Amino acid sequence: MNVTVHNMNDSGGKSLDPYRSYLLLSEISGEQTLSQREISRRLGIAVGLVNSYLKNLVSKGYVRVKNFPRNRYAYLLTPQGFAEKSRLAYQHLTYFTGLYTVARQGYLELFRRLEADGVREVTFCGVDEVAEIAYLSLQETGLQLARVVDTEPAHTEFFGKKVDALTAALQQPVVITSLKRSSELRQQLMQLGCNKRLIFTVSN
Repeated sequence: MNVTVHNMNDSGGKSLDPYRSYLLLSEISGEQTLSQREISRRLGIAVGLVNSYLKNLVSKGYVRVKNFPRNRYAYLLTPQGFAEKSRLAYQHLTYFTGLYTVARQGYLELFRRLEADGVREVTFCGVDEVAEIAYLSLQETGLQLARVVDTEPAHTEFFGKKVDALTAALQQPVVITSLKRSSELRQQLMQLGCNKRLIFTVSN
């Protein structure tokens, strides 16, 4: 139905991530009236970024603004917005179908290789949809998930494991479980003093 927000700022003309745009359009098209802060909590992104995305979607004609007293606004999907939401949903499904197949097999091969080398426990670094695929592959081996870390954890738990902030070098094999942040996470692990021979990933 709509989302109620406050004091929208300029989007700065930045390009938007298609998946986040889809999630935001989905929230707006729901029946519940949500604040920016609530959308931020649901999507795991900063309030300022929600603000920026909304302004951008309005400028593209996907969302229209309805004014309320006390400087409040409701954001409603336009017909073009519903069409864009459907397009992004299809794009998202196609992308993740291919991603699932590649990542599932890639992580399974990696875990089996580590197991054959005598590894018994691994740490996951990076929590997103790819980490969930990696976890499914892990269940097909005898390896155990010892820890889960991320640079700025947006999630508090991952399959029952507390997600810790990446603040110190890790002394056991670390599997990077975010393909889109693979290079960034690898660099940060190295800067913290993690042995590069203990860092593993799969190609995207």
